[in-house]
Amino acid sequence: MSTSVDIALGSERGTIHGFCDEKFQPVLDEFTRNFLEREEQGASVSLNVEGETVVDLWGGRLHPRQGGDWQEDTISVVHSVTKAAVSLCAHLLIADGKLDLHAKVARYWPEFAVAGKEDVTVAMMLNHSAGLPALRKPIKDGGYLDWDYMTDRLAEEEPFWRPGTRHGYHMSTFGWTVGELVRRASGLSLGEFFQRRVAQPLGIDFHIGLPESEHHRVARMMRWAPKKGDPVSPFTHALLNDSKSVQYLALLNNGNHKTDAPESYAAQFGAGGGIANARGIAGLYRPLANEGGDLVDAIAIERMTSASVAGGEDATLLMPTRFSLGFMLSMDNRHRPTGELESVIMGKHAFGHAGAGGSLGFADSECHLGFGYAMNKMGAGILLNDRGQSLVDAAYQCLGYTTCEPGYWFSN
Repeated sequence: MSTSVDIALGSERGTIHGFCDEKFQPVLDEFTRNFLEREEQGASVSLNVEGETVVDLWGGRLHPRQGGDWQEDTISVVHSVTKAAVSLCAHLLIADGKLDLHAKVARYWPEFAVAGKEDVTVAMMLNHSAGLPALRKPIKDGGYLDWDYMTDRLAEEEPFWRPGTRHGYHMSTFGWTVGELVRRASGLSLGEFFQRRVAQPLGIDFHIGLPESEHHRVARMMRWAPKKGDPVSPFTHALLNDSKSVQYLALLNNGNHKTDAPESYAAQFGAGGGIANARGIAGLYRPLANEGGDLVDAIAIERMTSASVAGGEDATLLMPTRFSLGFMLSMDNRHRPTGELESVIMGKHAFGHAGAGGSLGFADSECHLGFGYAMNKMGAGILLNDRGQSLVDAAYQCLGYTTCEPGYWFSN
């Protein structure tokens, strides 16, 4: 049975609103602790199980420059959570027979087949092994807002490694590499295709290219500010010490892109510019957690769940990573010196995507869980931080899972 939630956080921190099934009270408890103990500013979390929403919570405050409370319809930039939405678009086109996983990208995008990329396949684009995690030459100011400029640059770029021989997270380029395949195969822009085939049919508040009429609902992001003595991951160390490194180029060669600007909200930045809230994210995964619903079939779900690249050192993130075709899988790097900043622990059968600062969405096809979490104050780490992970852990425990010791949530 669900109960209404109205918890005043005190000290001008705002209020938590929404509802929570009694079985999932620990999720509400952790969400509250995030504000009281883990420096959450404003956030939302939503869970559905077997298609039924069991948790839908929002609370806290907007960016100090905005003022006001996080509302039921507040949305925010969810960074790389967007990649899952882009990947789903590709999987829909694969199901339609308009994209072939094993076909060369050249079939759909002839201009791409130069400079050592002639044999890149659609699957390589999806699993981060295409060798294009960044661009070497400086991106022009505002380049991220110019789709044709970015896809032309990527088509000309020489890969950083021989495609298919290793994997390295395509941090900022994924939205244009996979997104251009979506555009070429469908005849629609990435954002238009996503709205028509995913967001509108599912009735979800998730946008790749936000209409100007909705800009007023966006909670601006508060960047993570490192403190003296904070652990530094190998990725961050490389970024700070070598301006020619893949890590620096992938993150900071961005044409002075501004996350919180009207032109950025409107741009169809598929690697990290999606705008949603937890309800919209969890709604995206609702059918995927339940045999595909009316979106895709069981074969597609199997592709999304199965590891396509795993282990070794990710050439971009400089840590072991696991990806299916377009989705993150559970990644347990807690044994590493900075492993708490390099992990996202989900279920064995879960697939989804984390976003910079700690946002997250995923589906678990075993327990039929759709999960979404969005916030406006970024945390440390490449993947999750303790705010998001605490919510995931509570959700699995409420569903009867007993341990995540194997590197994923498991019931023994």
